[in-house]
Amino acid sequence: ESGGETFVVNGDEIILSAGPIGSPHLLMLSGIGPADQLAEHGIWLVKDVPGVGQNLRDHPTVHVSWRAQPDVPAPPQEVGPQKVALRYTAPGSDIKNDMIKVMRFRKIDRLLVMSVGLYLALGKGELKLQSPDPDVQPSLDYNYLQEPEDRRRLREGVRLCLELVDMKEFEKVVGERVNPDDAALASDNALDEWLMRSVSTMHHISCTAKMGPDSDPMAVVDQHGRVKGVQSLRVVDGSIMPDCTRANTNVPIMMMAERIADFIKAGE
Repeated sequence: ESGGETFVVNGDEIILSAGPIGSPHLLMLSGIGPADQLAEHGIWLVKDVPGVGQNLRDHPTVHVSWRAQPDVPAPPQEVGPQKVALRYTAPGSDIKNDMIKVMRFRKIDRLLVMSVGLYLALGKGELKLQSPDPDVQPSLDYNYLQEPEDRRRLREGVRLCLELVDMKEFEKVVGERVNPDDAALASDNALDEWLMRSVSTMHHISCTAKMGPDSDPMAVVDQHGRVKGVQSLRVVDGSIMPDCTRANTNVPIMMMAERIADFIKAGE
């Protein structure tokens, strides 16, 4: 919008809401973040805040698919994921409602797809600077499925999909299985290898500038969204979540914004 013009905007307080990628990126470019990363890129250190860019969380997912039977009618192209989903707790898990399945019809190749998602993964990733140039995007290392419990839960989630499709109600709908193939289902190790090749995102990245108490050295903001050790600067977006929500992130982010807006109006 500025047409390339560089300008400075001043304010009594800055509220940063650039999202779980943009907010930690801008903090580090501004000298607020892990001191070693900033030094590596020649950025003047304003405040050493080691948690900036750390604790990257998301909802890892894999897609189990079958050919649809020839006489199954395809829904309109405009129809996205079907309104059929399963929320449940993985057997043996200490986390309630930690799994999700969503079923949809992929019209382009007539596939019936069950997407299996970890709604509260244990693994954490990292966002890192690549350059002091703001036009160069940071790197994202999701670190998916490095935790054995994450692999176990997703592995069992895939097997539950197969059990569901074996039910007689699916006989007239589901044809040949496409993914995973029989070789990938031969053992836990083989299925884990398929999971690692196939895992992708549900696009709920969050937690890269997390909220927490002073006793947590990796906390970036306090309960009011204020960046620790920096005056008149708040972050208000999905990056300040301590952990990824077991749901879509949009409504929780709206609620956080409303709450912190109340703090600001109250002078807190």
